Amino acid sequence: MKQGDGGGFVAFMRSEEFSGLVAKLLVLLLLLLLVVWSSAMAHADSLPAPVRAALKEAGLPPSSLGVWVQDTRARRPLLQAGAERAMNPASTMKLVTTYAALELLGPAYRWKTETYAGGPLTGETLNDGLILKGYGDPKLTLENFWLLLRDLRQRGVRDIRGGVILDQSYFEPAAHDPAAFDSEPLRAYNAIPQALLVNFNAIRIRLLPEGQEIRVVPDPAPSSLKVVSHIEMDAAPCGDWRERIATEVAATGSERVLTLRGRFSADCGEKSFNLNLLPNGSYVDSVFRLLWEELGGTLNGSVRAGEVPPGATLLASFDSPPLGDAIRDINKFSNNVMARQLFLTLGAAQSGPPATPRKGVAAIENWLAAKGLDFPELVLENGSGLSRLERISPRHLGMLLVSAGNSPVFAEFESSLPIVAVDGTMKKRLQDHAVAGHAHIKSGSLEGVRSVAGYVFDARGRRMAVVAMVNHPRASAARPALDALLQWVYERH
Repeated sequence: MKQGDGGGFVAFMRSEEFSGLVAKLLVLLLLLLLVVWSSAMAHADSLPAPVRAALKEAGLPPSSLGVWVQDTRARRPLLQAGAERAMNPASTMKLVTTYAALELLGPAYRWKTETYAGGPLTGETLNDGLILKGYGDPKLTLENFWLLLRDLRQRGVRDIRGGVILDQSYFEPAAHDPAAFDSEPLRAYNAIPQALLVNFNAIRIRLLPEGQEIRVVPDPAPSSLKVVSHIEMDAAPCGDWRERIATEVAATGSERVLTLRGRFSADCGEKSFNLNLLPNGSYVDSVFRLLWEELGGTLNGSVRAGEVPPGATLLASFDSPPLGDAIRDINKFSNNVMARQLFLTLGAAQSGPPATPRKGVAAIENWLAAKGLDFPELVLENGSGLSRLERISPRHLGMLLVSAGNSPVFAEFESSLPIVAVDGTMKKRLQDHAVAGHAHIKSGSLEGVRSVAGYVFDARGRRMAVVAMVNHPRASAARPALDALLQWVYERH
């Protein structure tokens, strides 16, 4: 066989040299597998026994969990396992946004919402319309919006001619599909952030049992909304009552028809849930007309988008409750809409309006850099954790909690977190355990993600920063393991 015709190669394949090469490759592969296995075993062995047992019971591998525990006065962590990985934190990402806001804006920061006259006020009549300008207030509830309009009435305005202009320019308009995250566009948490966001853009659907019938009452009740109920009463346990009710919305001209179907237990009593049913402009239009009429005012003309013109006269202004109050709602009740409003506010406050998500990211990244904190794996999308993209490592979130423990705004920050077994999203967890009432913990939950982060005041009086994240298809089964960790941190000696 001539050189180059493949015979030499065949001979080599059959040679002892090739056999030796294969043996070496097999040895290297076995060593690599041993290293991976050893790393996994080391990870598992570093976890407290109750946590390992709970993970095993849930069918979750120890590698799905990332943990960081550190005394806020210490320089080194007490416990770390899988803490270097970039993980989806779910709603514990709100801790980054709210801590940054407390330091950058201050606990006393307030949002404004303003009303302007488009022209002179003649008697009690505005002939050239009214302008409403928002600055991103995350909690401009029905009650607070009513207070603003009441102030406007007390200043002598009764009849508005020429309609109402909504100035949303403090936030940059962004194309956003409310169904993009989870194909649930009616869920209240999918409301689109707006500079002028009234009552979270939500309509509260009240279910009021009356004998064997259920009366459905929307609040507020826009004239353009019709509710059709096919809900039947039954005697089943109340349980997860909300999941038994299906909602559907159809547009018929300018009218929207909400249809409810399902079954509702008589044991539930009165219940309510919130829906994101109308586009922002239509929602503000409806609420303004309802409240203005209740206050004895009249409105002629359309409600439309625009901006405050030069020379417009400021009539009335409403200041929101302080930021310190707002972050308690964000963290204790995991309010995604408020968190996203705050994230955009940070961007506008640091880089000027209009607010954009990119400016919000830059504000937080620059703040971290100024504190000497380098989190290269950090990925921010909207600052709420309602994201498939956001990432942070347990180690760096833990370091941030330690940093907050030494911040002048720490009292406001810690008090915004749910108290285990007492309030917020942790109210029903660990109620019969020693850690109850001794920890401020933010929880997080997405499909494939469960997390906890915050502070445990342990049995020896030490404040421990705790972060634990599970990223796994079976993460919904991780709650006992996370609870076991919180209990272990409290009880350890």
